[in-house]
Order: sequence, then structure tokens, then C-alpha cells
Amino acid sequence: MSSLARFRLEGRTALVTGAAGHLGSAMVDALAEAGAHVILNGRNLGRLEAQRDALIARGHAASLAPFDIMDAPARSGAMAKIARLDVLVNNAYTGRPGTIAMAEPEDFARAFESGVYAGFAILRESLPALRKAVAATGSAAVINIASMYGHVSPDPRLYGDSGLNSAPWYGAAKGGLLQLTRYLACHLAPERIRVNAISPGPFPRTEIGKQKSDFVERLAAKTPLGRIGEPQEMAGPLLFLASDASSYVTGINLPVDGGWTAW
Repeated sequence: MSSLARFRLEGRTALVTGAAGHLGSAMVDALAEAGAHVILNGRNLGRLEAQRDALIARGHAASLAPFDIMDAPARSGAMAKIARLDVLVNNAYTGRPGTIAMAEPEDFARAFESGVYAGFAILRESLPALRKAVAATGSAAVINIASMYGHVSPDPRLYGDSGLNSAPWYGAAKGGLLQLTRYLACHLAPERIRVNAISPGPFPRTEIGKQKSDFVERLAAKTPLGRIGEPQEMAGPLLFLASDASSYVTGINLPVDGGWTAW
């Protein structure tokens, strides 16, 4: 197999949670363009249907798994229908911006349930499907989407009165997800199920750039590369970890943050 061919995903199935989101959509496109059949997960059926139809119109393979990752019966029922799963991307997260003063117990509970436990539960429920992928191709890949704030604290000086403050529960949950990634990588390695993480940096949504341009400028200025990230810049790192190109890689975290955590 050529070096470039190792990045291809023809004949493989990938599930992306939070598929219609800002980064989720870009990751779905990357997997589909690499040849995977992509299963789109999320809570908004209308958005998922539009996303699926757009992929199919471009000649890609896509289907739907519309459920809330924190709805245990719906989650289990949907996962039981997936016969084989080569790539699992745990991207969905539910939470709000906030500060120390705003923090409530339910904020931490929601962040950890959606950002840590739900991803673990989906992986555990998909193990039979992941094992079928291993039997067919020799490996399966799980990719947890963490954050630069699982490593470093947000700089409060950047946020000011923007109302977009990265909350204390967010970074705590993402840090937990990174440790879970290492744990799962070690315990599933004998089964040839690779588990890795990606930690995106500053990828503010388009509407934030329009409404809070000064805030986005501060983010860009703090980044060594001097700019914010574009969603499609998640494609290369994702395909590396999802494909045979990373067949000897497990338990890592790959920062995609313009150098933010290298300061």
C-alpha cells in the first residue's frame, strides 16, 4: 500500500457524534471525502438530514443516527443497529460559557456526562462493531475530541466582557477526556482498537467572528501562528488518526491549536 493510500477509508464506516456542529461538519466532510460511509449523529434531525442529503449529492455515502448522547436508551438502541464500526469520533459536548461565579453543580454534571461519560458509553456499546472492523481490516480507531483547555487555563484577559468565557467545567471535562483516552488506549490495545485524542485550539464559530471581531482578534494575537483556525484544518489530523496512516499510534493527544499550548 502506498503512503497516500494509507489515508484512504474506502469500505469503512465512521460515526461522528455532534456531526452537524462547527467542527463536526468539517470532520464529516473529511471522512466522507476519504471514502468512508459516515453515520451522522446529533439531536437536530432536520440539520442531519440536510447534511446527509448534501453528502449524497456529492457522491458520498452517509446515513443517520439521530439521538442525544446523554439519552441512555436512545444511545444504546442506536448503537445496537451498527453492525461494524471502523472509526468512532466522539465530538459531541453539551455545556455553556461561564465563570467561577456562575458555576453550579449541574454545570459540572452536564459537562462530565456529555464530555466524558457519554463518549465512554458509546465506545463500550460499540465494542462489538469495533471488533468486527478489527476482524476485517486489522484495526479500528477511536478519536476523542478534547480541547487546548484540557491542558492549559483560559486567559481571562482575552475574554473581558464578551460573555464567551470558557467555563471551569469545560476544561475540567476535557482534561478528564484526555486521561480517559490514555486509559482506553492501554486497555484496548491488545484488541487492536486504537484510541487517540485531538485537542483543537481557537476555532470560533463564524457568527462569533462577525459579532465579536475584537475578541477573535485577541485570540488570533495570542496564537503563535497569528490567526484562528479554520474548521477544514481538522481534516488532516483526523484522517491521520482514523486511517492506517497511524497504525502504530495509540494513546496520544494531537494539538491542533496553531501553537497555543507551546508557549
